[in-house]
Amino acid sequence: MNTHNTALLLIGFQNDYFAPNGILHGIVEESSKVTNALSNTIHLLDCLEPTSVLIVETPIFFTSSYEEMVDPIGILKTIKEVRAFQVGTEGSKTIEELNRFKHRILRVPGKRGFNAFVNTNLNETLQQNAIKNIVLAGTLTSVCIDSTGRSAHEQGYQVTILSDCTSARTVFEQSFYCENIFPLYANVVTHTELLSQLALSP
Repeated sequence: MNTHNTALLLIGFQNDYFAPNGILHGIVEESSKVTNALSNTIHLLDCLEPTSVLIVETPIFFTSSYEEMVDPIGILKTIKEVRAFQVGTEGSKTIEELNRFKHRILRVPGKRGFNAFVNTNLNETLQQNAIKNIVLAGTLTSVCIDSTGRSAHEQGYQVTILSDCTSARTVFEQSFYCENIFPLYANVVTHTELLSQLALSP
C-alpha cells in the first residue's frame, strides 16, 4: 500500500449523526465515544493532508418528501420518520470539524442508501485516480461501512476498515463487525497502523 494508489472514504460525517444536536446522534454516540472515531479521523486527516492520498466524502441526502425511498425499512425507515439528512438542512451538512480539510476532500454526491457506489460516480472517480486500495472511516459500521466495503472488495479493490475511525449502533456491534465480519473481506487496522503501512509517522 502506498499513498499514490490509496483512497480514504469518509462516510456519514454529517451533523445528523455526529453533531450533539443531530437527529440521529444518539444512535452512534456511545460507540463513537468508545472508539474515539471523530478525533481519530481528524488526526488521520492531519497526517494525510500533505500526502497524495485521495480523500473522498460520500454524503447522504434526501429531498424533503423522501420520494427517493420506496417502502423503506430498517434504518432508512427511521431516517424518513425522523426526517434526517434532508438536503439543505443543518443536519445534512458535513460536520464542522472537517471544514479545515475541505480543500483536500473530494465530495461525491448521489448516495441515497447504504452502498456509496450506488447512484454515484465513486467507482469512476477511483479509477480515474488509479486507486487500488480503499480505506473506510465513518458510520454506521454494520450498514454503510459494511455495504460499501463489500462492494469495493467485489469490484477488485483492496479494502481496509479502520476500527478506531468507525462507529456502530452499539459497542458490541462495533466490536463484532471488526472482529468477525470485516476480516472476511478486508484488513482491519487502527488509524495509526494504517499510517505505518503508508510509511507515514503517526
